[in-house]
Amino acid sequence: MNIFDLPVLSALLAAASVALAALGAVVTPAGAIVLVTIAVRAVLIPVGVSLARADRARRRLAPRLALLQKRFARNPERLQRETLALYAAEKVSPFAGCLPVLAQAPVLTLVYALFASPQIAGAPNVLLTGELFGAPLGRHLADLAAGIAVSDLVFAALIVVLIVIAVLARRFALRHAPALPTAGAPAGLTRALGYAPFITVLAAAFLPLAATLYLAISSAWSLAERAVLRRVLLQGASS
Repeated sequence: MNIFDLPVLSALLAAASVALAALGAVVTPAGAIVLVTIAVRAVLIPVGVSLARADRARRRLAPRLALLQKRFARNPERLQRETLALYAAEKVSPFAGCLPVLAQAPVLTLVYALFASPQIAGAPNVLLTGELFGAPLGRHLADLAAGIAVSDLVFAALIVVLIVIAVLARRFALRHAPALPTAGAPAGLTRALGYAPFITVLAAAFLPLAATLYLAISSAWSLAERAVLRRVLLQGASS
């Protein structure tokens, strides 16, 4: 079931689609995608700050949590009590970062649906009739099997961009991962999660060009935001 088939969400998506089409008429459909993606990510900067602070808190406590895990490995109940006591003493919530993620999820899901849905409220998605450097925004990577045009180089360029961003994001995640695992976390979990950025590359193989453009801009913003916020928070902690 498509959640956007629900009356309230369908109406919300339709209204957003009308606004986006109006913006596309002023600039271009592709330009509208760029502007809306940047605007949404800018509005969500406070969420990124909350996530960065939560991540810094987890990294700060990681060595002590690992020691507790080692000390009370055979006593799960004691481990849980000591872990919660440590969080309380340091005034850090074990769920820090969860609420910001949940808060931004509906917004990002709506924006994604605007760029990926072939139909909105029962009507064709007008945005997908636009073009990016001659390539239809509704074109899928699978469509290239029927014939490749010069304009399809746009698709290849965006895929390359997504791959580069995924590699850089993985390096960033591994470089700044806690030296010791947090309590209860499998030893290889951090490295396994390091491959999560490549999910966007895989998704691009099944999404229209409009959504691929959105993923490229949003992923680049996320990587830059994480790097900047980490630097700012580290400078703030040392001052």
